[in-house]
Amino acid sequence: MTTPLTEAGPALFRLVRHWSRRWTLRTSTELTGEMRHVHHILAVEAVDTGSEHTDEVTVATVAHHLGLDHSGASRMVRDATAAGYVTRGTSGQDRRRASLELTASGRDLLNASHQWQRRTFNDLTATWSAADRQRFAGYLIRVTSALDLEN
Repeated sequence: MTTPLTEAGPALFRLVRHWSRRWTLRTSTELTGEMRHVHHILAVEAVDTGSEHTDEVTVATVAHHLGLDHSGASRMVRDATAAGYVTRGTSGQDRRRASLELTASGRDLLNASHQWQRRTFNDLTATWSAADRQRFAGYLIRVTSALDLEN
């Protein structure tokens, strides 16, 4: 007989697979009007997350946070810049690198993405007790905090 601990890893990855597909299909369409612009949301999230960990966000920062190679991250940043979500400036540390920041539109997209994420959590746990919702929220934050230590 399996125990919850032996099934926790597979359950975590079923959850990741489930939400990664739905997030791609629903979030991008709801927030940008087109499913193909999910990479804008990913870029905006990576620039924002990167700014929490470093004084200057670069394409390498975005690549690291998204688990991409430099060229893939560069294309995402280029597209998000063309869409008006990110600005590229000259790095204060190395003139060969670009320093990335969110525009007002990028912040709006980021905020809309976070609102969608909060609604999704609330919908998923709507029938749970307040204590269970709080406990699960705490565990999610704990897991992501442990991941952030690696960045």
